[in-house]
Amino acid sequence: MKNTNNAKPQKLTFSYYQNHDVLFLAKDLLGKVLFTQIDGKRSAGIIVETEAYMGAIDKASHAYGGRRTNRTETLYSHGGISYVYLCYGIHYLFNIVTASEGEPHAVLIRAVEPYDGLDIIESRRGLSAGNSRISSGPGSAAKALGIDNTFNKKDLEGDEIWVEDHGISYPNEQIASVPRVGVYYAGDHALLPWRFFVKNNKYVSKPNKI
Repeated sequence: MKNTNNAKPQKLTFSYYQNHDVLFLAKDLLGKVLFTQIDGKRSAGIIVETEAYMGAIDKASHAYGGRRTNRTETLYSHGGISYVYLCYGIHYLFNIVTASEGEPHAVLIRAVEPYDGLDIIESRRGLSAGNSRISSGPGSAAKALGIDNTFNKKDLEGDEIWVEDHGISYPNEQIASVPRVGVYYAGDHALLPWRFFVKNNKYVSKPNKI
């Protein structure tokens, strides 16, 4: 069961994201609430699945070996900036840049549980909020919250996209740590257990890979 407290929700600050331990952040972000506000319409989802990418030393990272291109330049920003890219020419994927400027760590948000603005989320996806496919997988999660390429390089302390702490947390035994998805090209790094998800949450994209 998730634990909650009665503390007032707090927007995460730059200091939170600039932690250099991207594995800690990928796990700690579970239970945090990701918000977007587009044309006055607010929607949100509880983060239930993430993946960590450890920059220049991570063979699965876009920045492996210090690679810098027009696309990856965002990864070299300071923590607390969004990194959004198009995958396979179809899906936009939302990542949170972490650590200090010049250290290209990031956390991919792979799945969220619909939390606020359910009618807006349902309209974007053409599915009921109770349908696990509505926000399961990084492409679906981004689409559910209206995230596209215009959200790349956004300030996560701004009023368009941000993350809040609502006091939702999960005990260690309820969090799975397993290999990441779709990074076979990364060789031995494809086996690193850097995907984290909430066990038994139906919105998780690949819950049986434990």
